[in-house]
Amino acid sequence: MKLITAIIKPFKLEEVRASLDMLGISGMTITEVKGFGRQKGHTELYRGAEYVIDFLPKIKVEIAVSADQLNDAVDAITKSANTGKIGDGKIFVSSLDKVIRIRTGETDQDAI
Repeated sequence: MKLITAIIKPFKLEEVRASLDMLGISGMTITEVKGFGRQKGHTELYRGAEYVIDFLPKIKVEIAVSADQLNDAVDAITKSANTGKIGDGKIFVSSLDKVIRIRTGETDQDAI
């Protein structure tokens, strides 16, 4: 079992969700986050004053998948979140030791 954590641009969320749904992956957790990488933010002008915006809005998508779904899910996220511009995001893959569905008590693969 693997945990995929993807940091993507907010306007790409629906496209990523749809591409994962086509693979039969429907469960995910979405969090609105802020951060920056190489793009290092930008400056904005507000009422004549210049402000530096260091942290840009992003979406963090977390998905638990079986090991055999991993490559397809990562490919789907990569293709659907790609704009070809700086700040497209990152994908992190971690191992899951244990998964438990609280309602039924199912564990591991059955709980995904």
